[in-house]
Amino acid sequence: MAPIQASQAELDRRKIVGINAEIVTDVTSTDFPGHWPGEDHSWDIEKFKKNFQVKMYKNDKIEANFSLVGIDAAVANALRRILISEIPSVAIERVFIYNNSSVIQDEVLAARLGLIPLKGSKAGIIDFLKWWTKPAEGEPEGSTSNDLNTIRLKLNVGCTRNKDAAPGETDPFKAYHNAHIYAKDIEFVPFGHQVEIFGSEHAVVPTNPNILIAKLRPGQCIDIEMDAIKGVGRDHAKYSPVAPASYRLLPTITITQPILGTDAEKFARCFPQGVIGFEPVTKKEAKQKGSGYVGHEGEKKAVVLDAMKDTVSRECLRHEEFQGKVKLGRVRDHFIFSVESVGQWDSDVLFVEAVKSLKSKCEALRQNLRNMPE
Repeated sequence: MAPIQASQAELDRRKIVGINAEIVTDVTSTDFPGHWPGEDHSWDIEKFKKNFQVKMYKNDKIEANFSLVGIDAAVANALRRILISEIPSVAIERVFIYNNSSVIQDEVLAARLGLIPLKGSKAGIIDFLKWWTKPAEGEPEGSTSNDLNTIRLKLNVGCTRNKDAAPGETDPFKAYHNAHIYAKDIEFVPFGHQVEIFGSEHAVVPTNPNILIAKLRPGQCIDIEMDAIKGVGRDHAKYSPVAPASYRLLPTITITQPILGTDAEKFARCFPQGVIGFEPVTKKEAKQKGSGYVGHEGEKKAVVLDAMKDTVSRECLRHEEFQGKVKLGRVRDHFIFSVESVGQWDSDVLFVEAVKSLKSKCEALRQNLRNMPE
């Protein structure tokens, strides 16, 4: 017997996660072999190619918003986790403090410096810079550091009085020199082959020069050296190249019965701006029996403009006048990604790197399966 083919409307209905006033329904996916009698839901690469889509909404250097349609939640979550924890970046790992007379304790200052995102030559960080290894027991500290695995930085700033300031000046920016120390005061000190790889325009510097490190007053200074190394987010959050990387399911809003007049205005206020709009009831709709619009020609009715802007607050389900008139849901296989780079990588490149990483993991798994003894 030939497999039963469900209608497209039925297949679309099965993808909706129901959002109700008290509970969420139809959470579990059912498009797997054996769940629907007589239907063939075995995974097929050609079917996947036909259904899979990538929709880009925003593609800036720092932020990217896009949708992945037609994939399983496990794949979407794998990409999210790779973005957070497995794409390499550079961060300060060791801080050598020669003088710190500020009010910030040494360990707190070191922690603040480690969290400053750095950027530089992408080719240098990925291809030239190698992974730093910890010295073996008995070896001196720094014995494994060299120009191939360590970026050297320094910060040497002292606060002095401004002799040209007006008497009684209280503004620290006018009364003192170097009253505030910012990330832009960190200097890159290339050595070895780094002079060639990390040239002037590719120098390793903080992604945001205006990050405040400390406040000083006359007589106080900070004199330190720092070693930055390559790492990944699973080792420490400071190596994560994104802040943040997240996804959400596409919301759906279905108006099942007319919502008119003042009720339509109240209905729109239940959602973020731009989700619900208004249209006048047409003459044709007003003449159609059973439509709910009879006798309301020209009156304002609520329509869905852009469900993607909805945050699924379920506010509309709290009001009696909307009971039975609206259904809320989310599309199970439509993931809206938001990727914000800390500056070392372009946001769209981050996602491409995550796909490459997932592909390499799949290749490694396939090779291991081939090598398994029968």
